[in-house]
Amino acid sequence: MLTNNDLQSATASIIYQLRRNAGYLSRAEIERILEPLRSMPNRLEPYGYKVYSQNDEDGILFEIFRRLEIVNGSFCEIGVENGLECNTLYLIHNGWRGVWIEGNVQQKLPIENKFGSLLNAKQKRLVLGVGFITKDNINEALRETFQLLNVDINSLDFLSIDIDGNDIYLFEWLEYSPKVICIEYNAKFPPPLSKKPVYNQNNVWQGSDYMGSSLVALHEVAVQKGYVLVATNITGANAFFVRKDLVQGKFEPDSTPENLYNPPRYWLYLDHFMDGIGHKADFGRYTDLE
Repeated sequence: MLTNNDLQSATASIIYQLRRNAGYLSRAEIERILEPLRSMPNRLEPYGYKVYSQNDEDGILFEIFRRLEIVNGSFCEIGVENGLECNTLYLIHNGWRGVWIEGNVQQKLPIENKFGSLLNAKQKRLVLGVGFITKDNINEALRETFQLLNVDINSLDFLSIDIDGNDIYLFEWLEYSPKVICIEYNAKFPPPLSKKPVYNQNNVWQGSDYMGSSLVALHEVAVQKGYVLVATNITGANAFFVRKDLVQGKFEPDSTPENLYNPPRYWLYLDHFMDGIGHKADFGRYTDLE
């Protein structure tokens, strides 16, 4: 007769086998997507990988900054949750300094507890700002937090925006011109659709596909502000823009949304990039970050 322990063990084994098989299938799917792009040296998707990012953003960003010859830069990331799955923690490991801004006040203490060594380092590595960012306060929030970091906001190298809705409005109202911008797009709407939600300063994502603007809509704002679309990632989650004066033939020459759009492949996150596949993401004190 099977005991409860036997059943739990058998269930855990089945779940493990299913997740492993899903992982194999997702790896094969990723390779199928990347294979035709590997012969195109300017495409960025083949450089993608995950360290702390939600999907493959870490690798794409690393390659962008390599091409731009930016080392030990500065960043601001708006929307980091607990900090363990974001676009800038890997940059910190590579010597960068910057600002995290998180709207959920309940994440303040977990971030302070986990990343105290960065927040309190002799040469401040990280400044945390907690509060809901809107189109009306984004510039003030950047000015205040970068004063605390003692870095000139006008020299900002990288801005990441992921707030599940009003992202495009923060982009529109941004008074500064960081060298690189990563911003979430709603891949449900392929080119040539230009779609953006009606602005609601109190918007909170409800877990549905009503979660932001189409790639074309973001591209239209980017062009007006002097940016060039250089990539999207293979899960169809984030778009990457580089300031026009820095592009200089270093990226894909056909920078249209039609060429660089990736459709929503969110299952790749669940089956390949999701936290919990492999060791759980964490952070501790490191000698080079003291």
